[in-house]
Amino acid sequence: MTADPRERLLVLRAQAEARVQATAATLDELTHDRAGSNDDDEHDPEGVTLSSEWSRLTGLADAAASELRQVDDALARVDAGTYGVCANCGKAIPEARLQARPFAEYCVTCAEKLGH
Repeated sequence: MTADPRERLLVLRAQAEARVQATAATLDELTHDRAGSNDDDEHDPEGVTLSSEWSRLTGLADAAASELRQVDDALARVDAGTYGVCANCGKAIPEARLQARPFAEYCVTCAEKLGH
């Protein structure tokens, strides 16, 4: 991965955006399938139920949308010149943390204190 924070974040943003679009498309297909079915899929012994699949896909969609928001927030911090600075204590966020979590808003100590 590149050392430039903006480039790393733009790659992550593209990946998150692709996941948002893919899960939205799959949820749309499932909605279409579900609308045309009066079957009681909860008692179908074959395969995954539509409700289970709906729950799984909704979770994936929510996670992708959340990551996209976090990356956009990090890009805004890059633009503002505050990327890599803890939003709580004002100290530098260690590079290792930013490598592992490029959209980190808090240093490890503050993240633990705040439950993030």
